[in-house]
Amino acid sequence: MRPADIGPISPSQFHEAEGVEDWRVLSDGATVHFRTRSVAESARLLRAIGELPGVDDHPPAVDVREGGVTVRVATFTEGQGGLTERDVALARQISAAARE
Repeated sequence: MRPADIGPISPSQFHEAEGVEDWRVLSDGATVHFRTRSVAESARLLRAIGELPGVDDHPPAVDVREGGVTVRVATFTEGQGGLTERDVALARQISAAARE
């Protein structure tokens, strides 16, 4: 991991990044909800997220429901949450997977 990936970024910096237009910064992380038509479609999106490169090293919080999938990214260090470039990169990958 590069030092730039773990340094904190502001909510504005997150929102200004390309590829994260679906996401909203709430509290100490960023969240998105992707609507789906069925539990099966939600499960397919969860599988796609689970297959993203590096997701096991920085896993998002995922809530799967019949009507959609809610995903949250944040970086926790020393008990505090926040956002980093690593979260931006993961959010981009997740949004791309949802579009597919």
